[in-house]
Amino acid sequence: MIVTITGIGAAVVLACAFATDLRAMRIPNLLTVTAFAAGMTCQLLTAGWQGGQIALMGALAGFLPFFLLYLFKGIGAGDVKLFAALGAWLGAAAVLNVAMYAILYAGALGVLYMLGSRPFCRRMLSSMAVLLSPGAAGKRLVLHGWETGAKRFPFMIAVLPAAVSVWVMGI
Repeated sequence: MIVTITGIGAAVVLACAFATDLRAMRIPNLLTVTAFAAGMTCQLLTAGWQGGQIALMGALAGFLPFFLLYLFKGIGAGDVKLFAALGAWLGAAAVLNVAMYAILYAGALGVLYMLGSRPFCRRMLSSMAVLLSPGAAGKRLVLHGWETGAKRFPFMIAVLPAAVSVWVMGI
């Protein structure tokens, strides 16, 4: 587990995306565009032109697989842009590892969702959201209906543990 400035930047981006996706089922363009620009700038400042190449290749590696998923309506456009921004921060290899784990976690969550009853899932997802939101204890959490029986869930519920897994395992 090596802590780098690019890793810290990616963690901040992921935390912001997690919060917005959990509450509103969207990741705003302001976040993704700013994160991409900041990732490019950070890479250029820390590693020069080679860092710029790393950022561009990472953004492309993050964008392409998720753009294909977006075309098949598997994820939203915000997720695609988020992975491009993460690629700018992390580089191609790391963003592809996060992507692979995110897809695996999303599949596992989808199976759990299908196996569980709707009331059980509603309680579980609401409890998880309260646990992950500082200061939310004792407050009614408004999650804009995604937890009330929809067939979709915020992809960031899978992306955040995927990123933590990649970081902990040092991949």
